[in-house]
Amino acid sequence: HCFFASPQFHSLLPQHARSLFKPWSSTTHATHNMEQISGPPAKTGTFYQTPRSHPWRPTMGYEAVEVTPLHEQPITNQLVASSYSPSAMCSDPVTFPNLVTGFERNPQHAARAALYTRYTPNEWTTSNVSTYADADKNRNYSEKVRSEAVRLMRETDEKTSQGQRDAARRLGERITDITFWRNELTTELEKLIAESAQLTDTKRNVQKALQDLEPPLHIAQECLYHRESRKGIELVHDHVEKSLLVEVDNLRASQEKLSQLLAKITKQLADCRAAQHSLEDDISHKESALGIDSICHQLNNYSRGINYYGGIEKYDPTVSTPGTWSGSSSTRINNSHSERSKSCQLRSDAESLINAVATSVWDCWSNTNNAFNNRASEMLEAKSKMQLHLHKTQQEIFDVEKHIELLRKAINDKSNPMKVAQTRLEARAHRPGIEMCRDNAHLRLVEEVCTIQDSVATLHRKLQEAEAQHQQLLRTKSQLESNLKQKVDALFIDREKCMGLRRSFPVNNTIKY
Repeated sequence: HCFFASPQFHSLLPQHARSLFKPWSSTTHATHNMEQISGPPAKTGTFYQTPRSHPWRPTMGYEAVEVTPLHEQPITNQLVASSYSPSAMCSDPVTFPNLVTGFERNPQHAARAALYTRYTPNEWTTSNVSTYADADKNRNYSEKVRSEAVRLMRETDEKTSQGQRDAARRLGERITDITFWRNELTTELEKLIAESAQLTDTKRNVQKALQDLEPPLHIAQECLYHRESRKGIELVHDHVEKSLLVEVDNLRASQEKLSQLLAKITKQLADCRAAQHSLEDDISHKESALGIDSICHQLNNYSRGINYYGGIEKYDPTVSTPGTWSGSSSTRINNSHSERSKSCQLRSDAESLINAVATSVWDCWSNTNNAFNNRASEMLEAKSKMQLHLHKTQQEIFDVEKHIELLRKAINDKSNPMKVAQTRLEARAHRPGIEMCRDNAHLRLVEEVCTIQDSVATLHRKLQEAEAQHQQLLRTKSQLESNLKQKVDALFIDREKCMGLRRSFPVNNTIKY
């Protein structure tokens, strides 16, 4: 029995016999609790027990059944049902073991197994109809898949051809756009180079005008230096000094303006060079892009050098859009145009500023010379008036001295009345007891003392004012005397030293009449 269930026995059987035993002998083995009956089939002794999770589902009894080959035993009456034997046969019919007839020792179990292991005719018919429907459904779906595949192939071919034509057309439009912007950039570059050359000439003119302002500035500063030698009150901020300061400020302002203009021109030249470099760089990039796009526009399905580049569509190296691309070139052109406009305006401003500076320098020079002449006349007149005021001041000093003596005498005259009033108050302070009355006499004495004190204080203040005025008059006299000498010295400085330097205008090449 073990040999029939072994793999060696199966290897000796033919293919069709080997399939008969496969689902039984190769997978199921009898356990020790199997109960041997007549015939090959065996059943378990505990077939009423169920290992399933549903207790109402009975155990069929064939979970652990091992089938032996039919030719192992002779056909005997153990496997023959005599009631089914035909009359013409010489032997009893063969009865194969099944779940009903095989379990003769337990017919109740066979009935239960037949109840749970058979299908009805309706179920069989339904199963066939379902199978036919699945077959029809699969055939219909297959036809649909084939038709969809044909349609998809045609659509993809047309879409691919249309996409390639559209890409070629877009490349042609791109080449036209690049060519247009390249020409625009080239034209703007030529204009910018010409404007930069003109601005360079203007820069040299501004530098020369800046150098021509040094001589008049030196003379004006020298005049201010000489006028600092004046003494005392003659160090006045007069019209001459104002004119000199205005002249110096004008010259320095002119230098500052020219320096700022020179710095602007220098910066503008740098900006023009930057704009020029930007244009040249953009033109170079446009040339490279035009060559690449021209090659790409000429490629087709039969061109040499085409190849696969897996994942290239996922790599996005772009840094701009068509709007930003054209906007960048337009911005560069507008920037260059703006720089050319600034350069042209600077050239115009430089020419105007040079003429304005020359005119203002000459006007300041003339105004300062006129101020010197007027100042000399004023100092001569002031000298004569100074002598008259000195005489009057001396007379006033004499009158103030007499007034001071009178004030001192008046203050001394108030001492005796003060003594009398205070002595009366002191004597009345010794009255006994209730006699210390605050009567009208006491009030009047207190008022008298206060009045005398106020009078003396007023006289002292007036005396201080008189003495201060006397000192002021003395100082005025001293100032008048010193001013006479200072005016003589200042007159010498203005007429001899300063006007000696300003007899001729040192700038003759800058001004253009």
